[in-house]
Amino acid sequence: MLDIPVLNASRHPLPAYQTAHAAGLDLRADLPDGPVTLGSLERALIPTGLRLALPVGYEAQVRPRSGLALKHGIGLVNSPGTVDADYRGEIKVLLVNLSHEPFTVEDGERIAQLVVARHETIRWQPVEALDETGRGAGGYGSTGV
Repeated sequence: MLDIPVLNASRHPLPAYQTAHAAGLDLRADLPDGPVTLGSLERALIPTGLRLALPVGYEAQVRPRSGLALKHGIGLVNSPGTVDADYRGEIKVLLVNLSHEPFTVEDGERIAQLVVARHETIRWQPVEALDETGRGAGGYGSTGV
């Protein structure tokens, strides 16, 4: 279990796991001034009222909710969005409506997932050549169906 300091300026409960083995916590829209309606192909930055202090070596990934994607065509423009350990601002979710119908985001609605993950910091090692593999430089679609 990892303890994360959090400031919750919203009127909503802190994000919580919806099942015992879930990886993501649901983020809620914090819209004190009322709902936000997204037309077809429109996007909006939706506040959550949350600020985190992640430990060094960790990131938080903001990901879409599969139910919103399937039922309403709602996704995230930058998915996953990364929250770095040194960021102390409010977490906001950049939603996009990929459907042909308007979609209204209500205050308190679960709009995205937050997954906290460990990451490595790298150091580049310039070389003259890379080791050979069976795949080589094969890119998109090169490994078959």
